Amino acid sequence: MADEDEDRRLYRVVVNHEEQYSIWLADRPLPGGWTAVGQAALKQECLDRITELWTDMRPLSLRRAAEEAAASKPRD
Repeated sequence: MADEDEDRRLYRVVVNHEEQYSIWLADRPLPGGWTAVGQAALKQECLDRITELWTDMRPLSLRRAAEEAAASKPRD
């Protein structure tokens, strides 16, 4: 990407109740159900932060169901 095309806007990392992450332009109101995480930053910085934070892509409800199923499974 050419320097003049570089996105210099500020974004925020946002997370929803299912612990799914995205980015949102910092100058816009957050969408319902999403919470900002950390400070506003350039797009790539936000994407890098999501890579650090979002290590399991499964929604929280699915992770919990899998944990419950594993806990209730009889052991040999």
